Amino acid sequence: MIHREAVLHIPLSQYAYAPCEAQLTIRLRAARGNLTSCTLHYGNRYQESNPIHYTPVSMEVAAFDELFDYFEIRFAPGFTRVCYYFELVSADETLLYFADLFMPDLPPDRTDIYQYPYMRREEISDVPAWFREAVVYNIFPDSFADEKGTLCGNGQEIPLKGGAVSKSKRGGTLRGITENLAYIKNLGFNCIYLNPIFTAGEYHKYDLIDYFHIDPCFGTDADFAELVNTAHGMGLRVIIDGVFNHCGYRFFAFEDVIKNGRNSQYADWFYGLEFPVKIPEKGERPNYKCFAYEPKMPKLNTSNPAARDYFMEVCRHWIREYRIDGWRLDVANEVDREFWRAFRRAAKAENPDCVLIAEIWESSESWLRGDMFDSTMNYNFRKHCLDFFALGVTNAAFFNARTAQMLMRYPAGIVSGQLNLLDSHDVSRFLSLCGGDERRYKLAVLFLAVFPGVPSIFYGDELGVTGMEEPEIRQPMPWGGGNNNLAEFFTQALKLRRNPAVTHGDYKVLRAEEGDGVYAFRRTNGSRSITLLLNAEKASAPLGGITLPAESPDWAQGWELGRIGGLGYAVWVQ
Repeated sequence: MIHREAVLHIPLSQYAYAPCEAQLTIRLRAARGNLTSCTLHYGNRYQESNPIHYTPVSMEVAAFDELFDYFEIRFAPGFTRVCYYFELVSADETLLYFADLFMPDLPPDRTDIYQYPYMRREEISDVPAWFREAVVYNIFPDSFADEKGTLCGNGQEIPLKGGAVSKSKRGGTLRGITENLAYIKNLGFNCIYLNPIFTAGEYHKYDLIDYFHIDPCFGTDADFAELVNTAHGMGLRVIIDGVFNHCGYRFFAFEDVIKNGRNSQYADWFYGLEFPVKIPEKGERPNYKCFAYEPKMPKLNTSNPAARDYFMEVCRHWIREYRIDGWRLDVANEVDREFWRAFRRAAKAENPDCVLIAEIWESSESWLRGDMFDSTMNYNFRKHCLDFFALGVTNAAFFNARTAQMLMRYPAGIVSGQLNLLDSHDVSRFLSLCGGDERRYKLAVLFLAVFPGVPSIFYGDELGVTGMEEPEIRQPMPWGGGNNNLAEFFTQALKLRRNPAVTHGDYKVLRAEEGDGVYAFRRTNGSRSITLLLNAEKASAPLGGITLPAESPDWAQGWELGRIGGLGYAVWVQ
């Protein structure tokens, strides 16, 4: 019997979308192992004659978790307006499924079944083509470099106009980043993402004072222009951090509010003001809304038209004048959605290939519908890797269930642009969470390199930087030290990322069982494929009934006949 309560299809969602103008992807969820077949029948909504002709295509299980199978088909209908229904078959029952109904026969009216009204190019779910092939190196500027292969480690304080002060802690500069671009490129990266670089007070630069200039501790506007030009000349893209949820308390508009109170022309630029507005003493709550109760970061009212216009010009300025390739947008889920729609229009008008990445830690379906962001920071990826590879608290079956849900929660084009990460400036270093166990760390790095999405590496991860709390998390880049053998491993892993089987291939799970920690999967694109076996067990583990390529592993480390042990991984590249 078909388990009706488990069946799900959502029209015009990640279950029904156009990956390009000529194709559709249709998905259906069903109870795990319940259906013996699932067939999609589709027809032309505007066929002039009756009865309408339907074409059947068999759907395959693209992913599965503990409870569900996810059937999928990508096809070219040959017309732009589609109606469709499903034929579901179990061991003892066959039903037609349409309009959320289970019926033995079709209705006479084609409008009573599922509809895809029109395959419009504006609604194609995808990311800029270059970003699908990106490998991102995330730099915390203060902690990286001031010259080639060095970081002075000395902070400074620079007076700003109006009595504000810009501070640094370790002395990193933009020129230091420029002089180390070759190091980044040689590791296998083709994109850099910089945490905030605009004029601000504290060393982290999330308390912005001037959105139109580079912080003097990091250098000058000309230094940034040189950085972008040099990076582009080397084939490296540049993404910068945009902080529009809040600003610094020395931002000109907030200073005017402090001075003029209710009479300030900027009073409506901020959230929840009480008058008179005062910066509280340490330990006191501010009398205005701010970021995480941090009084030096008042929350902006991004629905105010004048404030919105100001920040749209900020968006355009850095794209137009410095040719940046994208924005990573801080605390994006607390900002007015109309602000982000306007921001997208402004950015794409300057550069249609500009990528917009939101900092949203949870699932983000409502922000990824083509009207706001291209991508989000995939902290769910980190969490699942932490539980499986680092802490060993989940088995392969549970890990597969979590990864399957990541694959199915968005259209495939959006999944391919998710910014997958193990580390960032906000979380403990992954190697520390592995207890310093390089074997477990390497498994996670390999998975990061080959899983659908865009891998992002935090500076120093390739050299084994550790840290559980700030400031250790953001410690100085260990130039002249660190784990060079680990850096070589990163280089080899990132080579896999450049294979078309990874950047444009399908994803198929080969093994993910309840009883152990062996996870095996294959990426395939035409004749190319990459097969990975990852053993998160404490010791070597039997492979079981996995069908392996005939060729020898491209990486033989850790491979034993019939077992995966040693270093815990094996990789085939065909």
